[in-house]
Amino acid sequence: MTDIPKNSREIIRVTRADFKGHDMINVRVFFDVGEGEMKPGKQGVAFRAALLPEVLNALASHVAQEEVS
Repeated sequence: MTDIPKNSREIIRVTRADFKGHDMINVRVFFDVGEGEMKPGKQGVAFRAALLPEVLNALASHVAQEEVS
């Protein structure tokens, strides 16, 4: 599990887990409900881990575009 700060009240949580026999990647926004307790929000995406290389390539291409700008 990896948490990435989004702002003062939210984090982006990246997890990898088995779901009904499928290796899955889940990227979801969690929000602080008080006293450090984090709850999952509706924003997020889950996909088969086999797609991870394609997702990483797509993200890397957007980073490269940003560096050119």
